[in-house]
Amino acid sequence: MSSMAIPAYRRPWLLFALLTTGLWGVWGAFAGTPAENGFPETLIYVVWAFTMIPPALYALWRIDWNWPWDRRSLIYGAAVGLLGAGGQMVLFHAVRIGPTYLIFPVIALSPLVTIVLSAAILRERVTWIGGLGILCALMALPLFDFSPGGAGTGQGLAWFVLALLVLVAWGVQGFFMKYAAPVMSAEAIFAYMALTGLLLAPVALAMTDFSQPINYGWSGPGLAAATQILNSIGALTLVYAFRHGRAIVVSPLANAGAPLITALISLAALGLVPALPKLAGIGLAFAAAALLTIEPEDQA
Repeated sequence: MSSMAIPAYRRPWLLFALLTTGLWGVWGAFAGTPAENGFPETLIYVVWAFTMIPPALYALWRIDWNWPWDRRSLIYGAAVGLLGAGGQMVLFHAVRIGPTYLIFPVIALSPLVTIVLSAAILRERVTWIGGLGILCALMALPLFDFSPGGAGTGQGLAWFVLALLVLVAWGVQGFFMKYAAPVMSAEAIFAYMALTGLLLAPVALAMTDFSQPINYGWSGPGLAAATQILNSIGALTLVYAFRHGRAIVVSPLANAGAPLITALISLAALGLVPALPKLAGIGLAFAAAALLTIEPEDQA
C-alpha cells in the first residue's frame, strides 16, 4: 500500500518528523539572535541544557518514571547523549577558529552518515521515490548555510577536522537513536540526552570568556530560553520519529525541512531575501519533503 493511502495519524513517524521540522525551523530563524545581542554561544548551550529538563520530565512521566539503568541502556543512552552534546561542544571551538560559511555546509551533511549506517547495519531500504527524496535533501542541506563573505580566519585544516568530527558525531547519533529503539523507550533515550547535556554544561561554562561584556537581560538569556525550548521539544519529537520510522528517511526529512521553514520565516517575518543558493535549497527541500512523505510505508 502506498503511504499516500495511509492517513497521517496512522503514520506517527511522519507526524513527529513534521513536528521536529516545524519546531526546529522556528528555532533556527531566531536562535542566533541572543548571541547577536551579546549573550555568548557557550552560555546559550547552558540555557539549552536546562530547557531539556521540562520535556525530559514529561517523557519520564509518560513511562511512570521507569528510567532504565542496566548496562545496555547506559551505553546506548550515553552514546546518543554524548554524541549530540559533545558535537555541539566541538562546534563551539570550530566556529571560533574557522569560517562558519564553510563549517556549517559540512555539518549539514550529517544525515549521510545516518543513512549509510542504517542501510549497512539495520538493512533499511527505500524505493526510488524515497531515494530521490533523500538525494534532494542531501543536495539541499549545504545550500541553506552557504553565505559568501562570512567571517572566519581559519587555522590550517583544524576547523575542517573539527567540522568533520561534528558531522560524524551527529550522524552516528541519529543512527543510535534508531538502533536503541528496540531495547529502550524513546522517553528513556531522551532522558539520557538531557542528562548528558547537563553534565557537559560545566565544560561550556569553562569555555566562556567572562571578561567580555555579557548581556544578562531578557534579550540575552531570556530570549535564549524562549528559542531553545523549541529546540529541546523538537529533539524529543525527533526521538519519537526515529522510534516509529526508518532512520534512512527521518534523518534527511527533518534536516532538510527545518532549514526550509527557517528560510521561509526569515523571508516573511524578518524581511530577509534569501540568496540564490538558499532559494535553490528551499526548492530542493520542498521536493524532498514531498517525496519522503509519499514514500511507500511497507519498505521497512
